[in-house]
Amino acid sequence: MYAKVVENIYLLVIVTLISVLQNAFFALKVEKECNNQNVKTSVFERVACANRNCMDAYPTFLAVMWCAGLCLSQAPAAFAGILYLIVRQKYFVGYMGQTSQSTPGYLFGKRMLFFLFLMCVVGIFNYLLTRYYGSDYKEYVETITGAASALLLLP
Repeated sequence: MYAKVVENIYLLVIVTLISVLQNAFFALKVEKECNNQNVKTSVFERVACANRNCMDAYPTFLAVMWCAGLCLSQAPAAFAGILYLIVRQKYFVGYMGQTSQSTPGYLFGKRMLFFLFLMCVVGIFNYLLTRYYGSDYKEYVETITGAASALLLLP
């Protein structure tokens, strides 16, 4: 029983742990910049703001990634989660430079969250169809979702 549960969530767990490491990296950057200057500089302000912005979106990311993985399909949800972490890193690093450099990461991150949200909705809708009408389209939807997740790589 335990192995079956882990089999259904291990990719989501891996992405979650990677995101925790990323959060620790962001916190260390803020701490380093804080310790480097006695006076709050514009660099510190940008790093602190980028960290705060990433932390604001973090609960939403975790919620939609886990819901999408549990309600529909683990692999595409984890793939979108990894892409989200990559663009969040791009956003953070871009924000440390000029804020305009962070815009592509921000916009792509929104696309990842929207994709994960749609996966949640489709998974719940499929569950309701199965429960009340006896029609299970999960296999078809998982195939489409897997193919659509590759489209996330397009700019």
